[in-house]
Amino acid sequence: MTTYVIVGGGLAGAKAAQTLREEGFDGSIVLIGAEHERPYERPPLSKGYLQGKSEREKIFVHPADWYSTKDIELRLGTEAVGLDLDAHTLTLSDGSLQPYDKLLLATGATPRSLPGPGLVLRTVGDSEALKERFAAQGRVAVVGAGWIGLETAAAARQAGCEVTVIEPAPTPLHAVLGAELGEVFAGVHRRNGVDLRLGTGVAEVVESGVRLDDGSLVEADTVVVGIGAAPNVSLARSAGLHVESGIVCDASLRSSHPDVFAAGDVAEPYNPLYGRHLRVEHWANALNGGPAAARAMLGQEVVYDRVPYFYTDQFELGMEFSGDTTGYDEVVYDGAVEKLEFVCYWKREGRVIAGMNVNVWDVVGDIQQLIRGTS
Repeated sequence: MTTYVIVGGGLAGAKAAQTLREEGFDGSIVLIGAEHERPYERPPLSKGYLQGKSEREKIFVHPADWYSTKDIELRLGTEAVGLDLDAHTLTLSDGSLQPYDKLLLATGATPRSLPGPGLVLRTVGDSEALKERFAAQGRVAVVGAGWIGLETAAAARQAGCEVTVIEPAPTPLHAVLGAELGEVFAGVHRRNGVDLRLGTGVAEVVESGVRLDDGSLVEADTVVVGIGAAPNVSLARSAGLHVESGIVCDASLRSSHPDVFAAGDVAEPYNPLYGRHLRVEHWANALNGGPAAARAMLGQEVVYDRVPYFYTDQFELGMEFSGDTTGYDEVVYDGAVEKLEFVCYWKREGRVIAGMNVNVWDVVGDIQQLIRGTS
């Protein structure tokens, strides 16, 4: 029997397994996940679930009995620790060998951390631990003003905590959105009582809080480190696959080996829309990349040229972002920025390369058409 193996028990892996069955694959499917939980979605962990607004069962991709009813072998609490491309086998953490005919690597990413007692947010267990701490309404310091850092700060503040965000850049989200839009997010957090320490570096995380590079101490009962994540490429790299910032793939999500594919945070496929390899860590990439890789594994013609998409909810600001701002030279606005009801566009040489709608809805399709140049 033909065996397709998926390494990675997140959204990309689960949706790939679902797509294989929906497309008629009747061979063996083995889904290997390092966590003990069945596949779940990560956005709620820093949004509704962290805020206590959604039930635990709603974060999972499929019901508990779905995998058995679809004849998918779910191996949880198991890691792939070795990959032999010639033999088409995986070595698993329990010492067993798992053969495959085709393989999908959807191994995700690991949060970057700092030495000391700081916490990170990646798993459902991380989210539950933070939710319990926030309920105590103590002092919370968040290192990093990226998406995870800001969402975590908003959840802590809405739980009644005293919150300080520490960020070396001059504005939140500076590298992603630039200074102008970064100031919009800064204003939202300041109005809601978050203490922003911008242009400030961290010397160390200690039991009593965060020591800044000027020697001062931000006292905190809980320190959350949100400084990005590193793709889990060690398995691919040690096997000899082509790895740059992620697993390098063609536009069909096929790696440098013809029987190995990659999807989600770990994949760096060629995106024809942007004319370069592009690694994207957002939810929509896992949601769409897993099924695309599954279809390519089945021999279907696949061109994965999705526009990167992300959304966030922080206090009174709801936002959807599409595209990639790399190399922009102009930002234009449509609407009332001061009222947090607007759409903005990043342009490069007159062409729209990214767009963001803030508290304006049902326009993502139009924005993405502009980015594609089809409107």
